[in-house]
Amino acid sequence: MFFAVDIGNTQTVMGLYDGEQLLAHWRVATLQTDTSDEIASKIHSLFALDGLSSALITDVAIASVVPPLTEQWQRVVRRFTEKKPLILNSDVDTGLVIKYPNPSEIGADRLADAVAALNLYGAPVIVVDFGTATNIEVIDKDRAFVGGIIAPGLLTSADALFNAAARLSKMDIEVPPHVIGTSTREAVQSGLTYGEIDRIDGLVRRVFQELGYTATVVATGGLSSRVVDISETINVVNDNITIEGLRLIYERVHG
Repeated sequence: MFFAVDIGNTQTVMGLYDGEQLLAHWRVATLQTDTSDEIASKIHSLFALDGLSSALITDVAIASVVPPLTEQWQRVVRRFTEKKPLILNSDVDTGLVIKYPNPSEIGADRLADAVAALNLYGAPVIVVDFGTATNIEVIDKDRAFVGGIIAPGLLTSADALFNAAARLSKMDIEVPPHVIGTSTREAVQSGLTYGEIDRIDGLVRRVFQELGYTATVVATGGLSSRVVDISETINVVNDNITIEGLRLIYERVHG
């Protein structure tokens, strides 16, 4: 079976596929100090919780934006299969037309998001990935990746605010019932959540203007569920789009 791994700065998402069917998926905190032994232990535990065995793994693809963990994961994969994992980067044949002066600058997660969005939703399509950074990827009507936007993520903005403002304590990030907060807590939550989604809606509208047409907008990422309901431009939510992109790319490369 195929095992997809998306290693982000904040969270790592894993999915086990039987053909095109996603049998199980997991989302865990990314710890840059994890060794291959610790990663293997987590995998065994997660599989066991769902009544599965890690011995089912035969093929693996990895998208990583955390270089220290990429090598550790490669060591882990050797325990499960003799096949080398596919490490996604701009040199891999993704089938994606890239109109980008320096494709090597594009993160592996951005490539996977673009491939999956194009295959699942057609063109033109825009992906908004809520993570440590909020990434916006743009695929035009000619099915080409033309670029995107990278901005601080919701939690990154929140941490910066709490660390800089001595009188503000950390709090849960939830959408308050009103934009005008009637307490400090609600005021902060409003600024973070409504501010984040209005920034995204504004950027997406500017993208539409530059393209000269609108597009399907897909949200993904662990934080997407916090704010997408108040967006005016997001059409679809798919939290597994990155691992789905990994599956599609692996199938293209290996058949």
